[in-house]
Amino acid sequence: MKSLIPFLKTVRWQDVLDVLINSYILFRVYILFRHTNAFRVIIGIGILWVFQKIATSLGLVITSWILQAVIALAAIIIIVVFRNELRLALQVQNLRSFLWGGVSKQSYTPAQVITDTVMQMGKKRIGAIIVIPGREDISELVHGGIPWHGKVSQEMIISIFWPNNPVHDGAIIIDGDEIKEVAVLLPLSQRSDLPTFYGTRHRAALGLAERSDALVIVVSEERGRVSIAKNGSIGAVSDPEVLHKTIREHVNPIPEKRTKWWNRTNLQTAFAALASFVIISGAWFSFTRSKDVVMSVEVPIEFLNRPVNYEIIEVNPPKVTLNLAGSSALMKSIKPQQIEVRIDLRKASEGKNLIPITQENIFIPPGILINRVEPSFVEVILDTLTSKEVSIQVDWKGHLDDRLIITEVKVSPSKLIVVGGKSILSNLNTLYTAPVSLEDIRGSGSTSVPVIIMPPSIKLAPNYSDRVVVEYTVKDRRTMEIVSP
Repeated sequence: MKSLIPFLKTVRWQDVLDVLINSYILFRVYILFRHTNAFRVIIGIGILWVFQKIATSLGLVITSWILQAVIALAAIIIIVVFRNELRLALQVQNLRSFLWGGVSKQSYTPAQVITDTVMQMGKKRIGAIIVIPGREDISELVHGGIPWHGKVSQEMIISIFWPNNPVHDGAIIIDGDEIKEVAVLLPLSQRSDLPTFYGTRHRAALGLAERSDALVIVVSEERGRVSIAKNGSIGAVSDPEVLHKTIREHVNPIPEKRTKWWNRTNLQTAFAALASFVIISGAWFSFTRSKDVVMSVEVPIEFLNRPVNYEIIEVNPPKVTLNLAGSSALMKSIKPQQIEVRIDLRKASEGKNLIPITQENIFIPPGILINRVEPSFVEVILDTLTSKEVSIQVDWKGHLDDRLIITEVKVSPSKLIVVGGKSILSNLNTLYTAPVSLEDIRGSGSTSVPVIIMPPSIKLAPNYSDRVVVEYTVKDRRTMEIVSP
């Protein structure tokens, strides 16, 4: 329990969201593919993967290599061999069905078959009349039927009503998922207010709907229009969703009684959800909390929010060493720019500041753990920013020819304004140029040389160049005459 609390403190809300999202994705994969043969093969691949990890941990090189090859080959076989099953499992009507609905064995119900069939027959102008009985017995109202007892399918229904079929003029009676009778004659309606384009099929459908609670579907041979007759009325329907809903509600008018939550199906679903969470949590833990690789990196410190009137005079040390641990996969993927150490100087004051380096200052990729930080404190010296005029001195090097003497040196400009910390500038009166070689001087002349800005914490004021012109006069020691270049 004592070790669990520190571990939970290291878990971020992003980690929790990551596990939940992937757990749900794995759960949805189970729901969509659980009734397919491909799912059983996937389970087998998962078992092989577990054995492959065990073989790797035991140092069984050949066994591990063979299992890894078999797993890769099996993944390709699933896509090639079971592509039809995968396609059917992924064929959902909308995003909501994909994210929340399920694919079960009863997903393509007789109601859906009838809906798709009559809509297809309407497009092809194949006339039809289909009777779906309700609770009332209609055997006394219909006659002339031929027993059929065939399973409901699109091909079966279309073949029955095909124009050249001897039984195509009559109605069919569907009970559940079975076509019970074909070539059935229905009583005709005697209403006189029906539209003139309603033919015998429409009057027969309405006649049965007036005398019973049956649902009758009519497909017009002339217009290709689909109509529904029920409870003594008839009307056209063009939306397949409306037709499907009407058939479904007719077949199951009373909602099924709510089953107990602990039935077998719900228990399997709950177990699958729990197993998905456990599997993803284990994968997350092994991927992000594994410490099989340890690495030390040296990271420069980045300072943020430095007060405008202060200058960073000195940082000790300028870099920190981080001792990191994590899984080999994560450690191999780390790039130097992904590791940063940032220190906020918003609350820093003038002078020496001893700032601790904590987890809040270190930015690393998720899943990487910090074992140690060296040093744990950084010393930052801040000073008030000011400006000062300093003289420029030429830095001579080497030896001038013994016959020559430099009698005059002029530096233009002779002074520059520098900006830096007050404590540093208080002791700074002179800046030196880059070394000028005396050995190359043969007579009077001039040269342009850069000014060495030291220490690095200071800089030149705006509009000042970092180069000066050095003019020098050279005379002959014996005659004291000016020597031309």
